[in-house]
Amino acid sequence: MGATILAMAVRKLSVALDGETAAAAAAAAERRGVSLSSWLNEAAEHALQVEAGLRAVAEWEAEHVPLTKGELADADRFLAHKRRRRAS
Repeated sequence: MGATILAMAVRKLSVALDGETAAAAAAAAERRGVSLSSWLNEAAEHALQVEAGLRAVAEWEAEHVPLTKGELADADRFLAHKRRRRAS
């Protein structure tokens, strides 16, 4: 059985990061055993997911009612639990 190779289109960019951020990102990539480019790509994907989620909540609130403090606290607890599970 042959291996399937998936080609992903990539766009090479030149980015500028402040020194501390660049060093921290490189260290995080090394800890994960991935290239800096891969780590930055994952970080960008995560930021885009967060942005889309915040936009969806704002749209929902505009059509309904703003979320209560209790509902927001529940969401914070849920997300904190997810982060802890992902980190372990």
